[in-house]
Amino acid sequence: MNVRYRVELSEAERVELRGLIAGGKAAVRRVKRAQILLAADAGLGDEAIAAGVGVGTSTVYRIKRRLVEGNLAHALAEAVRPGAQRKLSGQEEALLVATACSAPPPGRARWTLVLLAGALVQLTEHPSLSRETVRRRLEENELKPWRKDMWCIPRVDGEFVARMEDVLDLYAERPDAGRPVVCFDESPTQLIGEVRTPFTAKPGQLERYDCEYRRNGTANLFVFLDVHRPWRHVKVTDHRTAVDFAQCMRELADVHYPHAERIRVVMDNLSTHAPGALYTAFPPPEARRIVQRLEFHFTPKHASWLNMVEIEIGVLRRQCLDRRIGDRARLAAEIAAWERERNQSGAQIRWMFTAAKAREKMGRAYPAPPQLQTAVA
Repeated sequence: MNVRYRVELSEAERVELRGLIAGGKAAVRRVKRAQILLAADAGLGDEAIAAGVGVGTSTVYRIKRRLVEGNLAHALAEAVRPGAQRKLSGQEEALLVATACSAPPPGRARWTLVLLAGALVQLTEHPSLSRETVRRRLEENELKPWRKDMWCIPRVDGEFVARMEDVLDLYAERPDAGRPVVCFDESPTQLIGEVRTPFTAKPGQLERYDCEYRRNGTANLFVFLDVHRPWRHVKVTDHRTAVDFAQCMRELADVHYPHAERIRVVMDNLSTHAPGALYTAFPPPEARRIVQRLEFHFTPKHASWLNMVEIEIGVLRRQCLDRRIGDRARLAAEIAAWERERNQSGAQIRWMFTAAKAREKMGRAYPAPPQLQTAVA
């Protein structure tokens, strides 16, 4: 038994240590130190304490010494761990970042940790570098050169601005029952069936379903959304051809808005979204009758976010379609229930982006007339 450092705790210190052990939130090292001190205070020897707590006798000796020479807080605290010196200097880290942001070597699609370590060995005097060293330095600089993000950069020209402000002005108009504004789009969805019957949730147990599934084809969703009143409609079809689009436009005019003088339809630039689709599906007199009641307004290319129905499709997917639905009949029934509940609840999208805000936020991207370009020059 080590007689040089005797542990004699006060009653308050014993209560504090017992509370630390029983709390269940302290770090493991801190709990072990508390156990060592309580065991030493009870008179156990270093070997017995080490065996009971699961540490070495040197650790027991060190904790007792820190208590006697310091105090309880010092004995429980984590000692400073200086660690090894950083292998890369600041200049070498900057070189690593520049290399990771450059083009990869010939024959490689992207930089990897091993490639970067090898490149840095060639550029510095280090005989070797581990991939972990490279990973940590890249993580500190929030760099992941093996990942790429694809996105579409719209070209903001006169056509883009004209279509954008046209759509935004429609959204900002006062509601007019004779001239409603309806956003329209389509979205494909997969029919995913279960191979085995899922287990329902129970108290203390989550719902469980098999990782294997059966793909039963796809269906298409045509989605309508009234901009100025709480109404939306989803039509489930097998395809999204020009004929399907024409059928949707006839239903919009004759079923959903039979008394409207003219229906303003906001949609994207899909090839089937054209008046010619109605002449493909119907005889010329019928097609002309429908076309005369419709007014098409197209969003700019690569700017589907301007179509308000995109938001509604996102809500539909989160609230209704975020699960496995294996056949079209059930898909149509579930969507109809969602549509009915959402219409009855009066849910609407509050669109806040206006043409004035677009000019304020995107003014620099707007094309400048020639006289303004001369004045700036």
